[in-house]
Amino acid sequence: MRCDAAGQAGRRGPRRGWRDRRCRGTRLRREGASVYLAGRTLARLDAVADSIRAAGGTAHTAVVDALDEAAVERHAAAVAEQAGRIDIVFNAIGVFHVQGTPLAQLSLADFELPLQVYTRSNFLTTKAAAAHMVRRGSGVVLLLTTLASRMPGPGYMGHSAACAAVEGMSRHLAGELAAQGVRVACIRSHAIPQTLAADSHANAVFAQVAGPAGVSVDEMLAGAAQGTLLKRLPTLEQLAATAVFLASDEAGALTGVIVNLNGGLVLD
Repeated sequence: MRCDAAGQAGRRGPRRGWRDRRCRGTRLRREGASVYLAGRTLARLDAVADSIRAAGGTAHTAVVDALDEAAVERHAAAVAEQAGRIDIVFNAIGVFHVQGTPLAQLSLADFELPLQVYTRSNFLTTKAAAAHMVRRGSGVVLLLTTLASRMPGPGYMGHSAACAAVEGMSRHLAGELAAQGVRVACIRSHAIPQTLAADSHANAVFAQVAGPAGVSVDEMLAGAAQGTLLKRLPTLEQLAATAVFLASDEAGALTGVIVNLNGGLVLD
């Protein structure tokens, strides 16, 4: 199995922590994937690629701006040419955005930023990869959101709208691409505490809410875990395992699905 396994970073802020890429890339490698990692920081990409190679896998890296249409298309074409095909594309972009600001104080720019970045990057990466998948009549598109898409707030209107938009895109894409043999799935994840130690943008995002509440980010997430049915938050390993399953033949009857990886806080 060959795949473009990594989401790509936007130019406007730090992406999800490198451990996220490491977990997803390693799990896909175990399943026999040739992994193509793309993002904005080559040193981090190379560190993940080295760990995959050390375990006997195949990994390649490229610096790509996921908001640059031409760059994304060039990268997809290069992967398809080198690997012979693209089986999977997983966009896991992350960007700093405002949270904890009420509507009266929220600027239009701060509202629009996550909406523009998440929808633009997912549109560009999906369009570029799907063009190669459709030619072969098979492929899997994986997208990632948070449960903000279903929560009433307050304080994260831009992020909520962005996640809801990406989930809407996933349903539409499933309907459009099914006839060409391409499946689409979206993972709706809760916060993952492990990312805090990996220089994730989540640290700064969550601090905007935790600080005014008089608690640390760790304390805030511990409280969030208690609000779930399972009383725990997901791990990076569970996110990676979910992505691998959705991309596998065992999930061949699934498309248009949004998988809740949030301990039961949001139920469909």
